[in-house]
Amino acid sequence: MPLAYDRALKGVIAFTAVAMSLYHLTIALIGAPQALFFRGTHLLFAMALVFLLYPSLTRRKKRAEGELRDDAGGTIGAGDAGANASWLDWLLLAATAVTILYIWVNHERLITRFVYVDDPETIELVLGTIFTLLVLDATRRVIGWALPVTALVFLAYALFIAKVRPEQIIEILYLTTEGIFGPTLAVSAAYVILFVLFGAFMERTGVGRLFMDFALSLTGHTAGGPGKVSVISSSLFGTVSGSAVANVLVDGPITIPLMKRTGFRPPFAAAVEATASTGGQIMPPVMGAAAFVMAEFLAVSYFQVTIWAAIPAILFYVAVFFAVHFEAKRVGLLGLPRSEILPFARVMRERGHLFIPILVVLSGLIGGYSAPLCALAGALSCIPVALLRKSTRQDISWRTAWGALEDGARNSIAVALACACAGIIIGTIALTGAAINFTALVVGLAQEMLALALVLTMLAGIVLGMGMPTTPAYIVMVSLLVPALIKLGAIPPAAHMFAFYFAILSAITPPVALAVYAAAAIAKTNLWESGWAAVRVGAAGFIVPFMFVFEPSLLMIGDWFTILTSFASATVGVMCLAAGLHGYLLRENKMWERVLLVAAAVLLIKPGYISDAIGLGLLALVAVNQKLLNPAKAATSAPPAK
Repeated sequence: MPLAYDRALKGVIAFTAVAMSLYHLTIALIGAPQALFFRGTHLLFAMALVFLLYPSLTRRKKRAEGELRDDAGGTIGAGDAGANASWLDWLLLAATAVTILYIWVNHERLITRFVYVDDPETIELVLGTIFTLLVLDATRRVIGWALPVTALVFLAYALFIAKVRPEQIIEILYLTTEGIFGPTLAVSAAYVILFVLFGAFMERTGVGRLFMDFALSLTGHTAGGPGKVSVISSSLFGTVSGSAVANVLVDGPITIPLMKRTGFRPPFAAAVEATASTGGQIMPPVMGAAAFVMAEFLAVSYFQVTIWAAIPAILFYVAVFFAVHFEAKRVGLLGLPRSEILPFARVMRERGHLFIPILVVLSGLIGGYSAPLCALAGALSCIPVALLRKSTRQDISWRTAWGALEDGARNSIAVALACACAGIIIGTIALTGAAINFTALVVGLAQEMLALALVLTMLAGIVLGMGMPTTPAYIVMVSLLVPALIKLGAIPPAAHMFAFYFAILSAITPPVALAVYAAAAIAKTNLWESGWAAVRVGAAGFIVPFMFVFEPSLLMIGDWFTILTSFASATVGVMCLAAGLHGYLLRENKMWERVLLVAAAVLLIKPGYISDAIGLGLLALVAVNQKLLNPAKAATSAPPAK
């Protein structure tokens, strides 16, 4: 009997996940219904899967240890937990259905009532209280305690400090589109799940292998080739993943052993994979979930956000690529034998057509079509494109589509719950006016200095990112810190991108660095050593955001001549940064050369003709010293023993 129950429950989970995916694909095609109905349906699907996949606390203790939490909010490697669902989980699922069913049944009355004028009915206050607690519990199961505790702190602030009446809180959280069913959940329902589905279809049709073979064919034979393969493949996979940890777990088992085999130290190998995977969330055309929230907050198209992100993302990956190159040259590492690498022409001939779905999405965005429609077109094109050639056709069956639909729903539930719980925070902030008070506090602490406010925001982003996924960390920063940056002179796109970056970079920042945890586990190496190596490899990510706040040309805002010159100088700058931090340019650097290279990097990344000229002068001084004044030493210097 238990075996039959387990099988039946797994079937229920699979059908629920597929139904959720098909519902959202259909909505993308025909258009969304009214907000409360659409967002409520999305959240009902997500919470049903949470209560079945992430059992109650007492039953959860029986599950295997060693689960790894994803930066997008989910739990990696948890296996199929549905068989552990208890009667309590079914009861909570039923309660969720009842609370959302009430919204459906009374939909017309709820959308026409006057908030704060028409008093909520007693049944609405009861159901609203239950629903809020259910959202907090479901979020705890799939993400952990940090975000629910943060929401509870804001609720306590509203009740005991701002003295807001409890019925007002329940009203805004449950009966309006300003709380749980607010704009953040709308982003999850309308955008995120469709792009997650697109990524699931891409993975199921073999794009991961294409990315790996493509990167190997380009750089596998060069100095430190496997490290460069990690950078290229992780940046490509990140465009369809949006999750640093998931990226590590796909690429890491291949690239990290290759890096170790060719001589990279295990901590550095883990750092490269973690940093390259983290950058996937800022890599257009498909970025992390928070990018869609940013588009909603700024009332711009998602394509506009990808334009702002393009140059910083390129600079990030150029810096990581050259960090690998200079480290490999300093240590004297070689690449892989060409006999182990597929030729580029063969890779493109056999699997290159799998790039077409990405081009479909990118073309649609450039053409002005909506992001959901572009994601739908990309997802629907994956299987037909895979069927074009025999080399990719053999593994395609009806199970490919079914598995992609199931994976897409499962992978989106963490973001859905994070957005729903973040709605509690946003609704409370709107109700109490806490954002105004916090903005005044930050402005006071910064003493009207934008640079100091940026440092405070950076620290807040890293700390918030340690305890919660990127999306809610970004949302909290936007609610509390970004208004202060704008008040002190930062333009809104730069302020939002700054918060976005540092919510993401927590994935490689000790002591809680989720991407590093995943990579270090694969590399079997020390967490702390890998974490600090990751900070060094990804150092450009900590500098560039400050620069684009003070000069938005790095966000492609301004005239094209300024944009192009800023991009060119910043590219040279991040190369100098990698050379300075990893101790090699044309030969191994002396300490004074490393200092000059780092100084040149900062001056070149900062847009401005005078700073660029000084930075180029410092770079030339180091290069001339290494190449012309010490030619023999540059040619014969042996790599240090390792």
